[in-house]
Amino acid sequence: MIRIEDTLISLDLIERFFHCSLTQCQGICCVEGDAGAPLEKEEFDILRKLLPAVWNDLSPEAQAVINRQGIGYIDREHDIVTSIVNGKNCVFTCYDPGGICKCAIEKAYYEGRTDFIKPVSCHLYPVRITKYTNYIAVNCHRWKVCRAAEILGEQKQIPLYRFLREPLIRKFGEEWYQALDTCAKTYDHTNFSRF
Repeated sequence: MIRIEDTLISLDLIERFFHCSLTQCQGICCVEGDAGAPLEKEEFDILRKLLPAVWNDLSPEAQAVINRQGIGYIDREHDIVTSIVNGKNCVFTCYDPGGICKCAIEKAYYEGRTDFIKPVSCHLYPVRITKYTNYIAVNCHRWKVCRAAEILGEQKQIPLYRFLREPLIRKFGEEWYQALDTCAKTYDHTNFSRF
């Protein structure tokens, strides 16, 4: 683990390689899972306000879910998460002509229809943030759907923390990221044993 300010960071962020490969995974991380994307309280309010900007990109099923229960709910861990369609798709998913699942919020952002790129939990994925009483845990969520991203990252030699530079700075700030980068550059990968 690496400690920076009030965060404890898994060594996976500097030891593992990663680079999203949407042509391989088809954006399945926005479909599979047991709940919607985690939201911060202020993000929930932002998403409600930007809903008109993305509404026409959403599927009729997603629109029906939003009309019935809203854009999000409290999950079994008492976190706010996005609503999901039929136990799968986040309500904010849309599909490109090639069948790749994408984020309607991010699409609207790149088309200039909103200034909010997407929830920070989505931007950070596969990194997951868990808040505890005395610290914030920064971990890598590993599962089979991201295996292609790990292979591509290894081919390109891009550590996970570098691939996620922008969202990590968005979440923790430039100074925090520079501290992580310094730790990564001085870390001896050959002298590491898992405990």
